[in-house]
Amino acid sequence: MEITEKEADKIIQPIRKTDLLYQIEDKPPFQESIFAALQHLLAIFVAIITPPLIISKALNFTAETTGFLVSMALLASGISTFIQCKRIGPVGCGLLCVQGTSFSFIGALTASFASRGDMAETAILACIFGVCIAASPVEMIVSRLLKYTRSIITPLVSGIVVTMIGLSLVKVAIVSCGGGFGSMAIDPAQDAARSFGSMQNLGLAALVLISILILNSIKNKYIRMSSIIIGLIIGYVAAWLMGWVDFSQMGDFGSITIPQPLKYGLDFDFSAFIAVALIYFITSIEAYGDITANSMIGGEPIEGPKFMKRVQGGILADGINSAIAGIFNSFPNSIFAQNNGLIQLTGVASRYIGYYIAALLIILSAFPFVGGVFSIMPEPVLGGATLLMFGTVAASGIRIIASQNIDRKAILVLAVSFACGLGVELVPDILSRMPDTISRIFSSGITTGGVVAIIANVAIRIKE
Repeated sequence: MEITEKEADKIIQPIRKTDLLYQIEDKPPFQESIFAALQHLLAIFVAIITPPLIISKALNFTAETTGFLVSMALLASGISTFIQCKRIGPVGCGLLCVQGTSFSFIGALTASFASRGDMAETAILACIFGVCIAASPVEMIVSRLLKYTRSIITPLVSGIVVTMIGLSLVKVAIVSCGGGFGSMAIDPAQDAARSFGSMQNLGLAALVLISILILNSIKNKYIRMSSIIIGLIIGYVAAWLMGWVDFSQMGDFGSITIPQPLKYGLDFDFSAFIAVALIYFITSIEAYGDITANSMIGGEPIEGPKFMKRVQGGILADGINSAIAGIFNSFPNSIFAQNNGLIQLTGVASRYIGYYIAALLIILSAFPFVGGVFSIMPEPVLGGATLLMFGTVAASGIRIIASQNIDRKAILVLAVSFACGLGVELVPDILSRMPDTISRIFSSGITTGGVVAIIANVAIRIKE
């Protein structure tokens, strides 16, 4: 006797009680929807704009370009969130899953292009967006072959890669705390305060970091959720009082940002493509975990046909949304895990809240003032916030690893993966005698550690 998909889900997944105020398909009143959307926006805003800020500063883009990239990141996140929550055909998970610019790609992109000082700004961006669009089908393919890829990318491998992403990005954050790459060229004898590693730079970064830690320890949930943005405001005001913020540059940004698809054109680089494709592969597994957590919080099935359809649609949307982001001059998008915590706090799991979040993000993207304010932010201010954020990413990876059975074989996989990944990060010249293609592919500790983890996991036969 055949049974329907809905009946199968009921058999596989027992009825789960939740204390949610609004379930997945409920439609909260307008006022409550706006309030819930604003809380999500506070939690994700800084996370969305941070990757374009870091990449722009690492690659020495102008303030005008940086402001435009920030606006496009907000636009791409708005479009991606709508698609993910709406579920258009097979695309999207149909949950309150918010998408934003992924931190995972920062290391690979900066490592691939930071050393190419001879390339023009537009040429670098054309290459970055071309590579990101060309590699995005990796996630689309993974979504169709999910049950096979899960046997290759185990939680142990995912934990290693997430930890390496965090540890690699900590290096970027530390450079920002010291004043950024631009300050390295400043002679301390000429301008001691703005030179790299000065007490002023480190003090400003410490002010932001300590402010966020204090605010995050307060019991009020709204203060905790907005702790990062409040910390940035405190640092921004302190930098302004020091005379380090030049608002005269804001006049160059115009009044409205008009999206210009493929503004910088498209180009391709094979070595960067390999590094980015690997991270797309890992990101698809992270999306699986985020959708599982979101389904669990929302009282939805976490196994069976309905769940698998949600996961496949969510990962497929991840890939398609990243391609759309590239077309609109933004970096790859992924599902944000922090919103799962907000669903628990607010008791609102309605996917319709995602429509309001998407609308707010798209509206904000139209005002260049938003991107402009952050583009002229002194690097130590950003560094103080990102140091904590990236440390949290590494801690999340360690937590994934700790959840596994760490036996002798797992120790071997961990040892060889971290040794190779961190080795390349600490001594990048180790690859200087290799062919350029190989050197560029494995110049990122994330790529090296991830590839070694996958190979070691298969070779040593770690089983779930």
